[in-house]
Amino acid sequence: NMKKLSIFIIILLNSGLFPPLYGQDKFEKERKKMIKNQIQSRGITDKKTLEAIESVPRHLFVPDEYRDRAYDDGPLPIGYGQTISQPYIVAYMTELLNVGPDDIVLEIGTGSGYQAAVLSRIVKKVYTVEIIEELGLAAKERLKALNYDNVEVKIGDGYYGWEEHAPYDGIIVTAASENIPPPLIKQLKDNCNMIIPVGSPFNIQNLMLVKKSGGKITTKSLIPVRFVPLTRKK
Repeated sequence: NMKKLSIFIIILLNSGLFPPLYGQDKFEKERKKMIKNQIQSRGITDKKTLEAIESVPRHLFVPDEYRDRAYDDGPLPIGYGQTISQPYIVAYMTELLNVGPDDIVLEIGTGSGYQAAVLSRIVKKVYTVEIIEELGLAAKERLKALNYDNVEVKIGDGYYGWEEHAPYDGIIVTAASENIPPPLIKQLKDNCNMIIPVGSPFNIQNLMLVKKSGGKITTKSLIPVRFVPLTRKK
């Protein structure tokens, strides 16, 4: 009987219903190494952020041909001229957002859905807007298949945010804008953070921390970054 059981398990593992265990193990090791060498070593200490990044299989958010490079220290192309951000930048922006389990967050620029998946492990709900329909629909399917069921994806122009669910406890923008979109400022709750890269497309931009307090806006320039431009509806 044990022999029959062993044969059955081997058939099951080879059936394609389950990914090879060694593959998952390999990626888990790479993910732990990425967190230690790329993220913690650069000063990210927030426990919620580190745990969220450890729980999200980044290799499932990149095109197949880049899967082996999913945990590299840099951005990767995801098609349509867009990228998945460098792991450190995802961690840095997540930590700065300073959100918790009761919070509702808006993301502009869904891309592959990776940043939304990371945030979904920390907050109550993530609303995310993607202007490129093919990317947005693929991200929606991916997030659903991987059971990130507290993320809602909308296809639209992120410049205008997502007014229906405003105000937000945090807003994260993953594409560079030449200015801080006024609709996003309006949709941010008082005493909450927005993280946005500001500057010209295809140049070095500045990652900005935007705070709203009593209707007054303060901005703080953090680090130089390079993001794809915020695409607008023609």
